[in-house]
Amino acid sequence: MFFFNDKCRPGCAGCGGGRGGSGRCGQCTRCVPGPTGPTGPAGVPGLPGATGPTGPTGPTGAGLDTATSFVPGTTYAAGAIVYYNGSLYRAAVNAPTGTPGTSPDYTLLTVTGPTGATGPTGPTGAAGPMGATGADGAMGVTGPTGPIGPTGPTGPTGPAGLGATGPTGSAGAIGPTGPTGPTGPAGTGATGPTGLTGPTGATGAAGATGPTGPTGPAGADGATGPTGPAGATGTDGATGPTGPTGSAGAEGATGPTGPAGATGTEGATGPTGPTGPAGAEGATGPTGPTGATGQVTPAAAVTDASGTSDIVQQFNQLLANLRTAGLLSS
Repeated sequence: MFFFNDKCRPGCAGCGGGRGGSGRCGQCTRCVPGPTGPTGPAGVPGLPGATGPTGPTGPTGAGLDTATSFVPGTTYAAGAIVYYNGSLYRAAVNAPTGTPGTSPDYTLLTVTGPTGATGPTGPTGAAGPMGATGADGAMGVTGPTGPIGPTGPTGPTGPAGLGATGPTGSAGAIGPTGPTGPTGPAGTGATGPTGLTGPTGATGAAGATGPTGPTGPAGADGATGPTGPAGATGTDGATGPTGPTGSAGAEGATGPTGPAGATGTEGATGPTGPTGPAGAEGATGPTGPTGATGQVTPAAAVTDASGTSDIVQQFNQLLANLRTAGLLSS
């Protein structure tokens, strides 16, 4: 700043220390600025100026409507909003690495709170206009021919055709029901026929063959009559013609049996003949009387074992008592 007084600064060339020019030092072409003075007190604030024009709208920032599910390996720009494990995160840098929640490249925006109660169902919106019919899709590949189904059952034979049947006459009126007759006496019915005989039970095993009884004594031989003397043999006459065969005479009585000749030596045994068919099974003999009930001698009692130390001793004593009673073989 310059001094605005009626004297020039001493030593100002051209002014000579006195009034120079118009008498103002500021018009002295050879004056030098003096030192800056202290700051004066603040003045009274002026009236607010007029509002300036509105600036241009800035670009739209990332919002919840731009949030996408986090996909590992995707390159996100700084400021991108991603949804991961129930929370929203903002990418703090371009091409963040790692996963939200563990990587510093993502900033947590929200924490999932408890699920709120289901709100009331809103009114049904008006039906939108029907969209245009889409173009027909390409025809799919023809599928393979299915297997031939089983042959269905043959339908029943239809009734034989008849001539036209005349109309059925109207049914007559149903007469009134007569009174119930008295109940007849309860008679005993005739005995029904005897049922068929059940099948014969299996044949029991054949009983053992009893012993052969003794052979009875042979009867005494009758006395042999005396043999008559032989007559003298006559001479043979001439053979006459053969006469006609006479009728057979009555058979004479059988003469007495002569004495048995001496027994000849036994011949060789011939081959065994074929076995004859089995004879019919004889009737089952009557069941013999039931034998008397045998007496069982009880074995002597054995005291209970008192522990593992005497169980073998008591068991051996029981076996000995059973053998003594004859209930166990030795």
